[in-house]
Amino acid sequence: MSMITDRDMQASPTGKDVWLTEDAPKGHGRFMARITKGGDKLFYFRYTGPDGKRAYVPLGAYDSKGKTGLTLKDARAKAGALSKLYIGGAVDLKGHLDADRHLLETQRAAEQARLDAERIAIGEEARLRSLRLTINGLFSRWQELELTQRKDKGAEIARSFGKDVLPAIGAMYADEVKRAQIADLLDNVVARGARIVARNMLGDIRQMFGFAIRRGLLENDPTSHMKRDDYGKKVERDRVLSESEIRALPDLIAGAGMFLTSSTAIWIMLTTCCRVGELSQAAWADVDLAAKKWRIPAENSKNGKAHLIDLSDFAVCQFEALKAITGSTINDQGETVAGKWVLPAKHNEGPVCVKSLAKQIGDRQRDGTPMMNRSSLVDTLKLPGGKWTPHDLRRTGSTMMGALGVLPEVIERCLNHTEQNALKRIYQRHDYREEMRAAWRLLGD
Repeated sequence: MSMITDRDMQASPTGKDVWLTEDAPKGHGRFMARITKGGDKLFYFRYTGPDGKRAYVPLGAYDSKGKTGLTLKDARAKAGALSKLYIGGAVDLKGHLDADRHLLETQRAAEQARLDAERIAIGEEARLRSLRLTINGLFSRWQELELTQRKDKGAEIARSFGKDVLPAIGAMYADEVKRAQIADLLDNVVARGARIVARNMLGDIRQMFGFAIRRGLLENDPTSHMKRDDYGKKVERDRVLSESEIRALPDLIAGAGMFLTSSTAIWIMLTTCCRVGELSQAAWADVDLAAKKWRIPAENSKNGKAHLIDLSDFAVCQFEALKAITGSTINDQGETVAGKWVLPAKHNEGPVCVKSLAKQIGDRQRDGTPMMNRSSLVDTLKLPGGKWTPHDLRRTGSTMMGALGVLPEVIERCLNHTEQNALKRIYQRHDYREEMRAAWRLLGD
């Protein structure tokens, strides 16, 4: 009996079934091929079953390359394996072959499932990697969603982060930042002598990571267990200008080389107890000199509550002096128009920088040489009681009110402080308007 060849298998269909036969490799049973009239080319193993009848076990389809089916060699080997089983007494060869096929399919399915799971895992890892934020990205998200809601639109934090935080860790993935790296950048800030800046910066970094955790962007905060006091302890200032120091101020201011607007602002802060930022951002539209009132809008106040100050005669005089300077301006067409800001900026159309007055006063109380591009009159505003700031004027004014017999509750209202006692806030609704007006008048006198 001749061997089946690839040439036989590649013969063209004849319009009827053609069977090719050879002995199975083990000598028992037959290895067969069938070329159907439709052109299909199939392999079989034929044997005599227990009932004495011929049985055919399909082996698969022919493919000379073995890509979509069996090569002749593979089909012959498969027939040989069945022949061996037949010799050994197996009677259900088809069932055995089905079991092998099922096992193979199970193995293939398991391998495919493994590959699919691996592909999914790789895709998920890539997806998560694409979602991971660097510190630069986290800061941008924080700035967009939260910092822009603040009064300064996050400008101060953006400035400090841009100087110290982002250059140090900005390119790092936020979930890889460690406590040691935060400590290192804060230590560098302390090393240049800016302890309070480092203290405040730690608080700001903690707020950023807290934002990330609330939004589900991160799970951990690397600043946990870090204490702000380790970088700079907050010192509660208690500086109050004495009466003799206040009496000395006019002569000192006269020799300090300050703009008239700045020196006048000192007296307004002292006589109204306002915050320096509230005066720096004040608009003439909120000042009614005829009615002797200055309204501080909610967006300019620290606690977000509008505040109405009753101006004393002394305060009115100071505002009138300012209005003579900034109450009008010349527009681009050469026309005289009303000025918008009580203290306008020098180089743009907005109000003066909220830090301007503090810098001008601080520059004139420096020890040693002046700072570059700043006033050279470094000791002209020094007072015997030590250095003073714009906020000390607010504290001094409220202290003077107390010395004049004004009740603490009234002073707190004049300062626009929020009542800390919840019961008082709820049940004591008297507005102290008249008492506040009298307190500012006493201080102005």
